[in-house]
Amino acid sequence: MMADDNNVMYLGNPTNTIKILEKYGFSFQKKYGQNFLIDSNIIKKIVQESGVKKEDFVLEIGPGIGTMTQILCENAREVVAVEIDKKLIPILTQDTLSFYDNVTIINEDILKLDINKLILEHNEGKPIKVVANLPYYITTPIIMGLFESHVPLESITIMVQKEVADRMQVGPGTKDYGALSLAVQYYANPQIVLTVPASCFMPRPNVDSAVIKLTCHHKPPVSVKNEKFMFDIIRASFNQRRKTMTNSVVNANLGITKEQLLTALEQCGLKSTVRGEALTLQQFAQLSNELSSMLSNL
Repeated sequence: MMADDNNVMYLGNPTNTIKILEKYGFSFQKKYGQNFLIDSNIIKKIVQESGVKKEDFVLEIGPGIGTMTQILCENAREVVAVEIDKKLIPILTQDTLSFYDNVTIINEDILKLDINKLILEHNEGKPIKVVANLPYYITTPIIMGLFESHVPLESITIMVQKEVADRMQVGPGTKDYGALSLAVQYYANPQIVLTVPASCFMPRPNVDSAVIKLTCHHKPPVSVKNEKFMFDIIRASFNQRRKTMTNSVVNANLGITKEQLLTALEQCGLKSTVRGEALTLQQFAQLSNELSSMLSNL
């Protein structure tokens, strides 16, 4: 529901942001990695790129003082904003979001929240859109938590550290390619839609950011017998990047012997000296399926 423009003080600029922070005597908490957006054009562009429409239910992670939440409320049917810092709750409920009747503010750690239950209650269990300006230190656990708990998702549009965004969309053979690249690409199609300079935040971070949109696959692009086992192999392959897979995977306590791995690599047409960074998602799936069959036949 769109609020009355005459009453709303939009926060996408330094003046109004400072005004609110001073009014509530708010000080930034380093442990929460707080950096508030102060550029209204960037905020509108993020919401636009997220593809949020009037019929959508949106989960926003880390609304801060509600800068982007205001715009989300004006574009979506319903918004649930999950904020871990209890000092921000009065600002959101009594002030910046008080004019909107389609927002629910939850003071909780997103990693501990039952999101599936939330979606069942608010969106009849149908896929949702996630939009967030994520703290850098917790980006990967949040994204992987959403994917691995099989939350019904349409897309995730998130602001992250630029190098993390790059890591999500690269392919084999590059230095940024790793377990995160493969995990994201297994669940979604990643696309960087916007680069955001450090000057667009308060306080100013040390690095530039990027907005990446992860459009979730209806079904994974590869067929795998045991998803968890495949990701165990992937993680083991990248834990010791410089080692060949015959060393890194065999030493990872996955119950795989060197002989089994060498046989599986050969069956996949891969050399015994291959490193994890050379394998595509398709090849990891094939290798994982070969090893699954081998181990289940023992």
